[in-house]
Formats: sequence, C-alpha cells, structure tokens
Amino acid sequence: MRDQRDMDAKARAILRLNDRGNYTVPTDGLYPHQWNWDSAFAALGLSTFDPGRAWTELEALFSGQWGNGMVPHILYHEHNDGYFPGPDVWGCNGRIPSSGISQPPVAATIIRRIWSTDRISGEKRVRMLYPKLVAWHRWFMTWRVDRGAVCISHPWEAGRDNAPDWDDALARITAPNVGEYQRRDTMTVDPSMRPRKRDYDRYIWLVNLGKRVGWDAARLSECNPFRVADPTMTFILLRANRDLAAIGRELGEDVRGLDGWTDRLTKGALSLWNSEIGSYDARDILSGKWTGCISNASFLCWYGGLRDHRMMRHFHRIGRSVPYWVPSHDPESSRFDRKRYWRGPVWPVMNTLIGIGMDEAGLVDEARALRDKTADLVRNGGFFEYFDPCDGSPAGGQDFTWTAAIWLAWISERNGTGGWERFN
Repeated sequence: MRDQRDMDAKARAILRLNDRGNYTVPTDGLYPHQWNWDSAFAALGLSTFDPGRAWTELEALFSGQWGNGMVPHILYHEHNDGYFPGPDVWGCNGRIPSSGISQPPVAATIIRRIWSTDRISGEKRVRMLYPKLVAWHRWFMTWRVDRGAVCISHPWEAGRDNAPDWDDALARITAPNVGEYQRRDTMTVDPSMRPRKRDYDRYIWLVNLGKRVGWDAARLSECNPFRVADPTMTFILLRANRDLAAIGRELGEDVRGLDGWTDRLTKGALSLWNSEIGSYDARDILSGKWTGCISNASFLCWYGGLRDHRMMRHFHRIGRSVPYWVPSHDPESSRFDRKRYWRGPVWPVMNTLIGIGMDEAGLVDEARALRDKTADLVRNGGFFEYFDPCDGSPAGGQDFTWTAAIWLAWISERNGTGGWERFN
C-alpha cells in the first residue's frame, strides 16, 4: 500500500512539474509546448486531485481552435527558439500560434469522464466546451473521412509518428529541398530510439506542402500524396463521437447529427478489417492497398465500441512473443524495432485505451492482466514515455505527463475500479 501511495504522489508531482499555469507540457525540455491529446490526458490525470485545473487545461486546448473547427496538434503559447518545427515553419501564426494538423480526438471521452466525477461545477464548463467539440468533430467528418474511416494527412496527425503503417505512403515522397534543420528530440533522446532522418525529411516536406497551400483543407486533400485511413483516428473518433452524443443528450441538445456520424464511423471502422492478416489495418487511400500492419492501434477496436473478439487471437499470440504488452508493432514482423518510437515499444497511454475497451467489451480478465503489466512497467521503470517490450527498459522522455496521468486515472487502485467507470 505504501508503494501505491508513493507512486500516486510521484504521478501528481510530475503533473505539477509539467504545469505551465493553464496548460501542461508533455515533459519538461523535450516537448515544451501544449500537445493536443497529451493535454487531454493531462486533464484526466489532473481531475483525480484538482478538477478545476483539469477544466482549465481543456479550455486552454480549445482556446487555439481554428475557425473551421480544427484543434491543432501543437499550440505554441510561448516562444521557444529551441524547438523545431516552430509556428513559423508551419506558417500558422494566428491568435495562438499553432501547427497545421490535428491529433486523435480523445477530448470528448475524457470530458465525459471528468464530468461524471464533477457534476455540479463541471456543467458550466461542459456547456462552454460542447459546441467546440461538435465543431471539431464536424471538421473531421468533413475533411478527414474516406468510406467512413478517418484519414490522416501527416504521420504526426495519428500520434503514431513513425509507425510502419506509413512506410509505403511516405516512400512516394522524395522530400527534395527541405533545407537544414535541427531536431530537438535527437539532442535529448538516443537517436536510435527516434524516427530516422529520411522519415523526418518527409515529415517536414509535408509541413511545407501544407504551408504552401495555406492549410486550405480542400486544396490539401487534392494535392497531398500522403492520405491514409488510420485505425487510431477512426476508433478514437468513433468512441469520442458516441461520448459527445451522450453529453449532448444530458445537456438537452439535438444529437441526431452526431448519431448519424456515429453510424457512418461504425461502418468506416468495419472497413478497416484486413481479412488477409485477420486484423484491423491502415489503408492507403491513394493506392488502395493495405499497409499489412498489426499495431497497438489495431486493438483499439474495443475502445471504439466494436464487440469483435477476432483480435484476441493476435492479442494472445503477441503476449507469447514478448513479455510486455502491447507493442506498437507486431513483434513477429520484419519491421519490428523494439526501441524505435512507434515501431515496437509499449506505450502505457495506448494500453490504457486498449484496456478500457477490453473491459467494456467483457474481456475483464484480459483487461486486468494488461493493466497489471502496464503497472509493472511504470513501477519498475518510472514514468517514461514508452518502454521496450522485450526487457521492459524505459525509453523516450522521462517524467512524462500522460504516463503519470494514466497511472492516476487507470492504473491506481485508489477507487477499486482502476480509476475508470464503465460508460457502456
């Protein structure tokens, strides 16, 4: 019990360490700005001991929402010459300088969760955030959907930056004349754990393309050579949209439009089933080809609300292949890299979403086992960004906000339910 109290205290201390007043950075030094889904998870963790600060976090995130509804993946509240790419590279120097792409929209689900524990003071905050959430979801449904599945226009948009899912689509880009630049991540973290330069050159080429067309969504959808239907985005938006409709009903709003989006997204999620590998998979929109990747995003099907147990075969197979779950890429794949960012390591934040979905789908024992494995990683290795699935060694940024947040909101036993109530 003493260990549990110590871990809870450390997690709260990390959230305070990374607190910048009204927003939280992912980790001190490596990521010095406000990141979209990191911030939503920060709010979830903060809500376990400071609900008012949690609402402020979410309000700061939506303060950077664009007029078209998009919520950027980075908000540059403060100037920082040391971080690349900055707002000048993106060409997005609005009221709050930002990037030109979005990230997985976990916010509606997390807002619903926080409101369930803060009903009285939370209602006013929810009423202010609700129309902003609807506008963001509408942006996705307008500009990022193909056959009902949600597409990404840049690998960073999925949050799984250098996943093997994107290799073939990125190979179409030669990335000429991106210029010289200095990455911050490889100055702070072992370069063998980060995306390779050839990939980063392509990331910057895509940023430059967006800047050239003024981040006009219609023009970008026509000229962008990178457009991939992504399980991460699809399952997360499907879940978030269902939760947003539930919020709307409680507020007395007309949610028929949201329900229509949910129906469309459900069909889109089903369209990501690749029967050749027996898994949910990413699909290259331009070539029509599957990426052939079984990733941790494939297991978000339960989080998205699909009661589809076909993925359990892979879950058990992968569990026999590596001692720590769920690796970001299939360890039996030739593209598996146990330490390189999204090409193999375990991400506790993704385990959280997978575990919540499994529990809601009735896979209670498996969800408990995954939570225990994740707890072991964090307890033994510390509050790091990600972990080696073969030996459990920590990697990436340390004192990481979302790892501390999910410890408090999902792993901690304080509430006897893993800190998470079932909504469905």
